[in-house]
Amino acid sequence: MSTTTSSRPAQLQLHRGGTSVIVDLDTAGTPTIIHWGPATGTLSPAELASLAIAARPQRVSGGIDVPARLSLLPQETFGWQGTPALLGQRGAGGWASALSITAAHADDSSLTITAEDPAGGLHLVTELELSAAGVLRQRHILSNTGDSDYLLHRLTTVFPLPASATTVQDFTGRHLKERTAQRRPLTVGAHVRESRRGRPGADATLLMLAGQDSFSFRAGLVHGVHTAWSGNHSLSAESTITSDSFLSAGELLQPGEVVLAPGESHTTPWALGSWGHGLDQLSARFHEDLRARPQHPTRPRPVTLNTWEAVYFDHDLATLKSLAEKAAVVGVERFVLDDGWFLGRRDDTAGLGDWFVDAAVWPDGLGPIIEHVRGLGMEFGLWFEPEMVNPNSELARKHPDWILHTEGRWPVSARQQQVLNLAHPECFDYLLGRLDAILNEYPISYIKWDHNRDLLDAADPRTGNPTVRKTTLALYRLLAELKHRHPGVEIESCASGGARVDLGILDYTDRIWTSDCIDPLERLDNQANTGLLVPYELMGAHIGGPKSHSTGRQHSLGFMARTAIFGHFGIEWDISDISEAQTEELAGWIAFHKANRELFHTGTSVHADLPDPAMDLRGVVAADGSRAVYSLTQRTASTTYPSGRLTLPGLLPDTRYRVQLSEPLNDQLGNGQSPLDWTLAETIISGRLLAVTGLASPVLFPEQAVLITVDQAN
Repeated sequence: MSTTTSSRPAQLQLHRGGTSVIVDLDTAGTPTIIHWGPATGTLSPAELASLAIAARPQRVSGGIDVPARLSLLPQETFGWQGTPALLGQRGAGGWASALSITAAHADDSSLTITAEDPAGGLHLVTELELSAAGVLRQRHILSNTGDSDYLLHRLTTVFPLPASATTVQDFTGRHLKERTAQRRPLTVGAHVRESRRGRPGADATLLMLAGQDSFSFRAGLVHGVHTAWSGNHSLSAESTITSDSFLSAGELLQPGEVVLAPGESHTTPWALGSWGHGLDQLSARFHEDLRARPQHPTRPRPVTLNTWEAVYFDHDLATLKSLAEKAAVVGVERFVLDDGWFLGRRDDTAGLGDWFVDAAVWPDGLGPIIEHVRGLGMEFGLWFEPEMVNPNSELARKHPDWILHTEGRWPVSARQQQVLNLAHPECFDYLLGRLDAILNEYPISYIKWDHNRDLLDAADPRTGNPTVRKTTLALYRLLAELKHRHPGVEIESCASGGARVDLGILDYTDRIWTSDCIDPLERLDNQANTGLLVPYELMGAHIGGPKSHSTGRQHSLGFMARTAIFGHFGIEWDISDISEAQTEELAGWIAFHKANRELFHTGTSVHADLPDPAMDLRGVVAADGSRAVYSLTQRTASTTYPSGRLTLPGLLPDTRYRVQLSEPLNDQLGNGQSPLDWTLAETIISGRLLAVTGLASPVLFPEQAVLITVDQAN
């Protein structure tokens, strides 16, 4: 179907990927989405018209004469009294917009709406797209058609919720504990989560979710939205006294950040919405959507060793060579040299911005370590933090005007560093030139791109205007140009660990560093919540040393490996002098990951809703349903002893599967008093029964895990 203004019906239906969106164009101002969610089947024009009539609210005592609608751009001019999607002004007045639809173009999976406000001098294009996975994408393009400047304060997208959505879930956190879930009832009013950190931040909510009471991974209708943007942003869930409930997503603009001169336009970041009967189905849509991108990594994700927790700033060639040799022995495929290689960088108080190899530490350049690493059959990667500068650096001394600040004062320091103005052309060219020079000089396959502080007083000193938006766009241009010049180089988005996890940055990078905390117990929740948006192949998940550098806990190698096994696997540990037994065990885990990473990085992520909160079971099921690997973790001691049955979700109901504990089994299982029968005999059960009835859980000690493999039986 293709529809334009001259022949447009009053209602339209989009459908793709199991999702339906029904839009009523016959509303004041801009159109109204009257259904977003489960597929409805193809409806006739008469059915669509009846559905639209059925959705229109009744005038009530004390209300306005024409009840307002939750449209694609709800405006006060048409009676809307909730949070507006558009706020702006022209001079001292001209703040009330009256944008009304003038044209619509649609096909089966996309809709473009044009709206005009001739008196206000505004032109709006709203784009809706349904992806093949059923993810709904929205954005606005606002143009100033007037004869004076238009100061834009707010422009966000709106996603309606069904009446069953009564519970809100978002995420908060801090450095070393990002993406911690929190829930509350969706009551009348707005639950707003804003990031003003110049990046999403460690406390950012990855998604704003709203669903039925007690929605879980496997049950309950739930909807969620995400802003694909790496700067300031806002997400909210709102319910009005007139029974409209919705999610909102968009960029958070600072005062004066967007001033549209006559003829200029502003394009919002894409906002993405998904839904599901349970969080697993919601996240599967996001994962499928990401995997369909042309730039999505397709080759096996290299097992990576990063040197940070192994040596920190102590860059000694002999030590690093020894570390690389052991890495090659255990099967590592990529060796990454972290912070400390560039001019004056002996600790974190100096050197940022001076992107030249420090001859005091590397008298022969990086060539000797790179040649050694590559000679061992591994790729070489290098750490950068291009957006930052230490005041104690040659760059800061020569170009203080390149540093974001308000004239007359410096922003509060963080990590002994300040932030560069990538929107300054000379600063941009310097950074591009230095990174390009390093990549041209050395055969580098991977960049760990860090960003270790929030932005404060992020103003361009040339104008005094806030510039988070401009620097974010400049970052995207810088990453894109480096990718263009060096198409084989992969880039990791690291920001104090997981403080810049969003789909904007993932348009230009190849994975995110999920958290600086690699304590496996902490990583359980972090990875589950990050995985609602990001599939395993894009999540860095490493084995740390026996004692966590961020929590002080001590864990077995097996527990750490089983927690990290599904992700983009790696090591963050000085393994140069580990024992022969540890070397053999580590090599076994790497071999197991390599043997299964195609499954882990193309399959469907699933999580069981176990009644015992002391236990966690998650896994990956092959796209064709033929096999799966599950990880069962005993977080704490269970109240019951032994624990109850496990259910294994996501399998084909009518397929029979062989179930067994997986090798490697390097540490003794729990403190059971007798063998577990199904681990000793061949056990073949249908996918339906495994999901509903399950099987007896192994007895495990707290902070211990096992892997369970499930293969289709002949």
